[in-house]
Amino acid sequence: MKRPLNERAKAFFINMGRQSRFLRLPAIIGLAVTMLFYQVYDYCRKGTKRFACTIFILCCFMVGNSFSFPVFQEDNGFVSDNEKENTVAAVVASDITLANEQTVAYDELEMLEDEDVLDGYEDAELHGMEGVDKYLLDEIINTEGGEEAKTEVVTESEGEEKGASFDENDWKLVLINKQHPIPEDYTFTLGPIKTIKGTMQCDERIIEELLAMMQAASEDGVNLAICSPYRDLAWQEVLFNRKIKAYMNKGMSYMEAYKISSQAVTVPGASEHQIGLAIDIVSDVYTTLDEGFAETDAGIWLEEHCAEYGFVLRYPKGKEYITSIEFEPWHFRYVGKEAAGVMMKENLCLEEFWEKYL
Repeated sequence: MKRPLNERAKAFFINMGRQSRFLRLPAIIGLAVTMLFYQVYDYCRKGTKRFACTIFILCCFMVGNSFSFPVFQEDNGFVSDNEKENTVAAVVASDITLANEQTVAYDELEMLEDEDVLDGYEDAELHGMEGVDKYLLDEIINTEGGEEAKTEVVTESEGEEKGASFDENDWKLVLINKQHPIPEDYTFTLGPIKTIKGTMQCDERIIEELLAMMQAASEDGVNLAICSPYRDLAWQEVLFNRKIKAYMNKGMSYMEAYKISSQAVTVPGASEHQIGLAIDIVSDVYTTLDEGFAETDAGIWLEEHCAEYGFVLRYPKGKEYITSIEFEPWHFRYVGKEAAGVMMKENLCLEEFWEKYL
């Protein structure tokens, strides 16, 4: 019986190597190449059906794509020039319009205020929601029968002597931001701040110290004005969505508008206004919510004295990379006197305070 080709090749190279020691290396190389070639040949011979199926699938895929993509249609003549012209004419005649491409100059972009996005809308959407009125101290009707609100002022040294410790479950220190939305089980009681125009609301536990801070500022010749205390989820959604729409009208995509809006208005469900612990504060002579408030007498007074009443500047300048919110010298958050004193002394925002002490 005639031996297979691979056996004969194997025997040939073995005999060649035995004839002389100088032929051993060429014999080994020849034997290796021959055996490799034979293994590949044998694999292809036995796998004919597999390869045929694979080639058939690839052909079907390429044929299908040639009918799907215009570039293949044009190159292969499947779409005539007349068909192209008819298609373009149909699109032009339809109601489809493409938005004009606009280049947005972010460096020159002016941040929109709350009032900017609330103007020009029907009141139906805002029915039952609070407005953006500012309330001065003399417009607030004291709930204690006209007596001035009083509270003990704790200095930094006194807070250190007491050796204050902090608990992450303390309601005053709850961390609310984009990464930490309001917990589903978080509860609090709203308390009214009666005014001559109506009633504001915030967490009832901070009202006494809020009014005491306004009274102290008044005694120092600074007339503070409260605006935007408690805001419910519906109001926060209206404000946030309108800012997105306003920025999109300036030529931004939805994602671009969402990103810049979230730097000015906290994402709904992650706002401290929704838990009644955040207060926007301006003054009688400066009522605009912008960075210029930091240079006013009211802004300077608040920065120096707010911690004495348990409040801190929530989004300070230079901490934007931590808070993810632009500098807001009007936005104050109640954290309690002990924590406020520590944050003021060590120049910490609430996120840094949590990382260090909780």
